[in-house]
Formats: sequence, C-alpha cells, structure tokens
Amino acid sequence: MNTVNYFLPEGFLSDTAENSRKISLLAENESDLPVDTIMEARAVLCDREHNLHVDLNSVRGIIPREECILDNDNEIKEIAFISRVNKPVMFVPVKYITLPDGKKGVLLSRKKAQRIIKDEYLDSLADGEIIDAAVTRLENFGAFCDVGAGVSALLPIDNISVSRIPHPSARLRKGQRIKVAVKSRDEKGRLILTHKELLGTWEENAALFSPGETVPGIVRSVEEYGIFIELTANLAGLAEYEKGIENGERASVFIKSINPEKMKIKLSVVDSFTADYPPDEPNYFITGGRLDHWVYSPAGCNKIIETFF
Repeated sequence: MNTVNYFLPEGFLSDTAENSRKISLLAENESDLPVDTIMEARAVLCDREHNLHVDLNSVRGIIPREECILDNDNEIKEIAFISRVNKPVMFVPVKYITLPDGKKGVLLSRKKAQRIIKDEYLDSLADGEIIDAAVTRLENFGAFCDVGAGVSALLPIDNISVSRIPHPSARLRKGQRIKVAVKSRDEKGRLILTHKELLGTWEENAALFSPGETVPGIVRSVEEYGIFIELTANLAGLAEYEKGIENGERASVFIKSINPEKMKIKLSVVDSFTADYPPDEPNYFITGGRLDHWVYSPAGCNKIIETFF
C-alpha cells in the first residue's frame, strides 16, 4: 500500500485516477473483491438505521452503522453518520451483497480503513513528523483535524500560530486542507498537532517586509502602552496607542523600523476599519520531513521562542 496516496484525510483521494480505477473494479469483479484496499467515494444517504449508502457509480455501497467509525467507547453519536452525507468517505470493501431491490451491492467498512491507517501509519508517526490534515471542527480551544480516513486529532489554539488569535476561525476554516506536525500524544494515544512551526521564523517572516512600506494588518491586542498588529500568522508589530481602535479591526500600517536583535517591529497606524475578510491561506516555509527542534527567535535575541519535539 502506498503511504503517500492512501494514508490521508478524507477528500484527498476521490479525484485521483487510481481511486477511480479501483472503484470501477467493484462493478466488474464478481469474485475477486479487493479486500483491505482503501478507496474513497461520496456518501449519498444515511438511512433510518444509520447505515451510510455510498455511490460507487454502477453499484451501491453500504457502510453499516457499526462499521462507520473506529470508536472505543461503543457510544457512537448520531452526528458521526449524518454528517458524512454528501461528503467523501474512505472504506475498504468487505463482500458483495444483494440489496433489498435485488440489485448487486457491496458491503463496506470505514472502520477497517481507519484501523489500517491507525495501525500502519498513525501509530508509527514520531513527534515532529509533518503530515497532511483537514480541518473538521472548530472550537474555542482548538481545531479538530482529520489525519487519515476520518481519524481525529486536536490542534490546540496555542499551536496554530505564533501570533495569538481569539478563536481558531480567525486562522482556519472547516474543510480546509493544511499541513501539521505531530507535537505529542494524549493519554489515549491520540495525536496532538502543531502548526505554527511550519509558518516560518521571525526572520523569515520579517524578510517579507521593509521599513517605509505601508501594509495590511489585523489588530490583535489593544493595550495602554500600544497596539499589537498582526502582519502575518507568525509576525506582529507594535504601534502607539490610539483611542478608538478595537481588537479584530483591519488596519493599514506604516512600517517604521525592523529590529531583529530585539525581535521588534515598530508600526504606525494609517487607518483602521471593520471588514469581514476570510482568513488568509497559510504560507508554509516547511512542508515535509521531520522537525527535532525549531527556533522562532533570531540569533542573538535575548528572548528565545522555540519548540522541542
């Protein structure tokens, strides 16, 4: 099995030629069913018994309720089934069946696909490894991400970016595909993720700007001694306090100076206003491999911001 192509979040395989070829084989083969082969197709119905019906082109696939999700508590919430309708789901074929209308169908298991991905991929990941993920849910404390066939992992809000944000929705959106690194595991062995290390160091982000430029920003914190304005997800500067400026406003800011030794950028607010712009797409400086140690701070800076994996 190809780890690059198949140990991925749901939604990554549907449009691939290899997946389409394997789906087509389900309609052609009567005896040689490719069991333990991970495939992906769209769920089109959740019936009264909470079985998921999957569109396999000329045949119908059925994922029984008990085969929909890998769950150790045996209490699977209804949302686990109904929320999959009209979305891609991963599965492995189990056997051919005859549907109530007499037509041929295929019994599928999403749980087995999750078990394969967990046993052969997720459980072997080391801290610091960079993987693909898809955002599935946003909460005040962080973002839940699909890290393979619907298996969930938590990206805590403090790990999303260096610049502080009031809510994960300020940086991410549901359904978004992102890169993450494995930070650690919780007491049940589930992955805890991090994202900020992939968004560049202070110097890498500061190199995108020059003194004398006027650039866009987002007001992140208004204090008596000044206003912190985010320039990128991993870079903020400080402007002098001005009455009337509020957290979350968009701003036009003039860059007065950039000081790597003190890790400071001095700004002047040209204008601030309210605007409902969508979050910017992440600008990744690292997209693959494994991190052992990441240092955000510039060399020679007294304040050290770093991550050990």
